[in-house]
Amino acid sequence: MKNAREQMDIVNAYAELGSYRAAAAQCGTTHKTVRRVIEGLKPARPGARTPRPRNTDGVAKLTAEKVRASDGRISAKRLLPIAKAAGYVGSARNFRRVVAVAKQEWRGQRRVYRPWVATPGEHLVIDWGTEYGLQMFCAVLPWSHDRFVRFAENQQRETTLDMLSQCFDEIGGVPAMVLADRMGCLKGGTVAGVVVPHPDYVRFATHYGFRPDFCEAADPESKGIVEALVGYAKADLVVPAGGWPGLEEANRAAREWCREVNGRVHSEIAAVPTERLLVERTLLRPLPTLRPSLHHGESRQVDKLSTVRFGSARYSVPIELKRKSVDVSVQGGAVVICYRGVEKARHPVRAPGEVSLLDEHYGSPAKKPARAFRPRSKDEIAFLGLGPVAERFLRSAAAEGTPRLASELAEIVALEAAWGREALVPALERAERFRRWRAADVRAILAAWGGLPTPSRPGQPLLLALPVVPVRPLAAYALGALR
Repeated sequence: MKNAREQMDIVNAYAELGSYRAAAAQCGTTHKTVRRVIEGLKPARPGARTPRPRNTDGVAKLTAEKVRASDGRISAKRLLPIAKAAGYVGSARNFRRVVAVAKQEWRGQRRVYRPWVATPGEHLVIDWGTEYGLQMFCAVLPWSHDRFVRFAENQQRETTLDMLSQCFDEIGGVPAMVLADRMGCLKGGTVAGVVVPHPDYVRFATHYGFRPDFCEAADPESKGIVEALVGYAKADLVVPAGGWPGLEEANRAAREWCREVNGRVHSEIAAVPTERLLVERTLLRPLPTLRPSLHHGESRQVDKLSTVRFGSARYSVPIELKRKSVDVSVQGGAVVICYRGVEKARHPVRAPGEVSLLDEHYGSPAKKPARAFRPRSKDEIAFLGLGPVAERFLRSAAAEGTPRLASELAEIVALEAAWGREALVPALERAERFRRWRAADVRAILAAWGGLPTPSRPGQPLLLALPVVPVRPLAAYALGALR
């Protein structure tokens, strides 16, 4: 690299001699260096150099369209086969650069942001967070930036509503609207993108006098203020503490943390949130005199089998609760089912797919399933008319696969005319006892009925009074005694 003095000597020599090589010989350098110095001093002509075409120019428009259609979520790996089908012959690495540029351009134009101008007493934004196995409820007033953080065991509906009630008591009023994420515990469904709040949440909101509202789906930017609070509470409260022995200690630390952060100047509003809350509290709606009775557990509809599904398992309830709504919760390792605040059933927790049934809920123990008899022919009706023994005989004979059973039953029915019902029924009982299913066996039993033994179960030992005989010693039988 030539310094400024050497470059000036090269320029003067070239101006005097008019040749690259002559100037190089005078300055002791090469003609290429002289040319580079002279060309560098010439002003660049606009449009003199045309850019070289790139192998990605043919698919740049296709890439931009796919990125726009997928809202910037499609990967270069999935887009590369489409580009190759459109004629792209370059490398995958070069194509990833094109996709990255297209995504960056799309992010700059996909959405127009403008700041949220909060109104005092208008909104309360809530959300749940999880850290170290702790369920953390967070709420913030956007205007005063007053923050509320508490811990709970779960994120169920009754827990969320209880946390909201505590938050209203803490801030001393009720805002006009509560903005929440699309929590499964607070929504009853979604129709055409519109969230239908759960009936329990609607009753809670009616009691306190606020309007429930939900954020857009998969759009955390619409509630960034509470998302920031969740991250701040995790980083500044939960992580430094490393957890607590129980909920009581965790909530005590959360109260102290809220007093600390709400009592110092907030960098966004350059004011103390506690002082701004005093102004905003005058615009909040008053708290109701009575607090709503919150349901403890998940609401379930009892089906026609007198059971409810909870945790993908089935639990029985008394039959008088059929088609009614009950509250199901887990307390102390047991599933507790309540109706209008009164406990109706308690079961051990079952794994998904299992069933827990209590006989007292159905009035009697479970019976073995049995198919009812539906006799159609005259012989079938006559045979089953012999009574319960005929039913047992038919079931057992069918279970063993007796061939020509229908004709055998017809022959057995015909024996009644010759032997009478009084003899046929005991013979049928004996045949069923010894597993003889043919009509010939029943006929043989009837023919030999008088001489057949009737086995019976062994009874008590038979005690007999035997006479006493004299007892002689063994020495009396010795050989010497016989002589």
